[in-house]
Amino acid sequence: MEKQIDARPGRQAAKKAATALIFFGLVGAGIMLAGPDEAYPWIKALHIIAIISWMAGMLYLPRLFIYHSDCDPSSEQARTLAVMEARLMKVIMNPAMVVSWVLGLYLAWQVFAFQGGWLHAKIAAVIALSGVHGYFAKAVKSFGRGEYIKTPRYWRMMNEAPTLLMILIVVLAVVKPF
Repeated sequence: MEKQIDARPGRQAAKKAATALIFFGLVGAGIMLAGPDEAYPWIKALHIIAIISWMAGMLYLPRLFIYHSDCDPSSEQARTLAVMEARLMKVIMNPAMVVSWVLGLYLAWQVFAFQGGWLHAKIAAVIALSGVHGYFAKAVKSFGRGEYIKTPRYWRMMNEAPTLLMILIVVLAVVKPF
């Protein structure tokens, strides 16, 4: 029986993710070529799907960090968590973030012409969320090397950063307060 810490399942997951990215890229390109009026609801739907995928990872990864920082760095549990964290980042979070950015920028350009204070604030919040993503990516690498950089309490607090940014982004996008 293969274990999830073996390389083969990871390669298979990466191939599936690449196939999905290519598929959604082709669908997205076809929709964009159809013209902005016909494409808008489809691009918006794909954008929301990508955001949900990205946020699922952003909310789950700190929870894995909490469990990981609680176990011995040389344990089997630590190795399993390191694999889970790396695959979550590589197979789900990174592609979802890229798709979210590409489609979001397309919508900001095509639909809103980069106009509106709410849009500028939303883009700033998404940049901050991307910074948190980058910080989490760095932590994944540290945990993978057996270097525990922070405590479980710290990761519990860091778990709130994506949540707060998500709330801000959703309010800006839906309410458009300014």
